Amino acid sequence: MVEQYFEEVGDNYYTGKELRDCRPELSYQVGVTPEAVEKARDHEKLVESLPFESKPLSRFPPEFDAKWRFFWPIGERPENIRNDLPKVIPENFPEWETKMDLWGNHMIDACETAAEMTAVGLGLDKDTFTERMRHGSHLLAPTASDLVKHDVGTALAGFHYDLNFITAHGKSRYPGLFIWLRDWTRMACKIPQGCLLM
Repeated sequence: MVEQYFEEVGDNYYTGKELRDCRPELSYQVGVTPEAVEKARDHEKLVESLPFESKPLSRFPPEFDAKWRFFWPIGERPENIRNDLPKVIPENFPEWETKMDLWGNHMIDACETAAEMTAVGLGLDKDTFTERMRHGSHLLAPTASDLVKHDVGTALAGFHYDLNFITAHGKSRYPGLFIWLRDWTRMACKIPQGCLLM
């Protein structure tokens, strides 16, 4: 469903049609974010210190990302801010809300389980982290890239780190996601079927 959506919205965008699901006035925190909007922070000095085999493929200073994204708020919000981020539901996708909420809530459940396991492993109360996650501004953010438009080797998302307590990735249909270990060794992600990367 999401692949079909990105294919349709990309076709519209490249032919100059309006992106009805785009909310730049909300800093793109809901709805679709087209390519060439997001840009990673500049980590050029850090990257210069890495050995060649661990350097990212993205350019410095950072360029705008070649990826698209769709932000979908998930989970319960506090009563006083519940309507701050409206859900953008694309036309012609009647199952959008049901499927996005289902997948998003599965992701939250998995993150809460990992947070509880971490707390127990650290000798803390089981709900130490999950209590702080409750009513958080959780976002499901499926990402897409036009693999016909961009050449092989294009860095679709620049070298970056996430600000979240936990970021969870599902299995991609295509390779190319890299992570850096604590010693800054670059490693290709290979997520087994039925698993998440956190």
